[in-house]
Amino acid sequence: MAEALRISERALNYPPSGIRKMFDLAVQHPEAIKLTVGEPNFDTPDYIKEAAKKALDEGQTHYAPNAGTPELREAVASKYKSYWEGYTKDHVIVTVGAMEGLMLSMMLLLNPGDELLVPDPCFPNYYGQAAIVGARVVPVPTYEEHEYRMQARDIEKAITPSTRAILLNSPCNPTGAVLTKEDILAIAGIAKKHDLWVLSDEPYDCIIYDGMKPFSIAQVPEVRDRVFVYNSFSKAYAMTGWRVGYLLAPDPAYIKKLAQLQEGVASCVSTFSQAAAVEALRSTSCVEKMVEDYTRRRDILIDGINAIPGFSCKKSAGSFYAFVNIKAFGKSSQEFAEELLEQAGVVVVPGSAFGAMGEGYLRLVFANSDENLKEAVRRIGDYVARAYPDMK
Repeated sequence: MAEALRISERALNYPPSGIRKMFDLAVQHPEAIKLTVGEPNFDTPDYIKEAAKKALDEGQTHYAPNAGTPELREAVASKYKSYWEGYTKDHVIVTVGAMEGLMLSMMLLLNPGDELLVPDPCFPNYYGQAAIVGARVVPVPTYEEHEYRMQARDIEKAITPSTRAILLNSPCNPTGAVLTKEDILAIAGIAKKHDLWVLSDEPYDCIIYDGMKPFSIAQVPEVRDRVFVYNSFSKAYAMTGWRVGYLLAPDPAYIKKLAQLQEGVASCVSTFSQAAAVEALRSTSCVEKMVEDYTRRRDILIDGINAIPGFSCKKSAGSFYAFVNIKAFGKSSQEFAEELLEQAGVVVVPGSAFGAMGEGYLRLVFANSDENLKEAVRRIGDYVARAYPDMK
């Protein structure tokens, strides 16, 4: 088929999505509870939607500048003054979600054959993005004993003469890991020692629990000149469908070049969506309320799962993902995920979809209603009791 279509090697070798595989299987089970979709289960707050409506009524339906509207770039820079007082709108480009920001910066910084270090397990799209620019992803293992936090010593072991960049994701999809200040400082030392770029993907930075405070590598003065920060309005403000993200670069010269690349990829983000994003940043009360609900839902799911024989799950430090250890069942994560779908009516994602270190785990999303989470736990518990009566 590929030969008949005459598609490129790049498209032919693009890595398949293990997450999508479960979505496709779930279509055959419409009654199943879906703990798979990595997005808030809240509607976008009204004050944000009203800002978009107002912008539409005012005729903000034309092209925006490639780098984004000055108003949104100023608002983003202001938000990040706590990272560094020197950030201005000229350090910011507005992108189609954080994903496009990552793609643009890989185009900017990586050549074919260059290596990008990522945590394992990680968001699998990193692999595909790097493949598009001809770079090679090198997984750095993370371990349950370290709460899945990427460790500087493991990063250094993975560095070769071809290594050009480290990608950090904290809080992390799929594990919920949050890097500590000590972790970040140690990683910063490695980046400086080996002259590496740091791509810091931070879309869950507002979704953190138990009094933890986020710390970004962009807050470390010694390495700020090599750090690119990515974020979006998708997770914190329940705006996944709006596709508004942004990238902060260490120097305005990078933004000028990124805007040129943006011209050829997406041109710009819709003007009225940017107006809504400006309004979103005026308040964090909606974010705080959502995190309050996520905290309760995290506990419903993880406490419930931990009460079922054979399962073990650490409390997620951030994000809305639970990364559940299923090694006691002696089955692959794909096999067990399909078993839960077919026999328990619950859709989850196998940990193997996120890298080799994810084998033996499942990712469950607790951005769902209290009722659905309780029912999912009940279904899984009932199934395990029937199918694995000797499990302790």
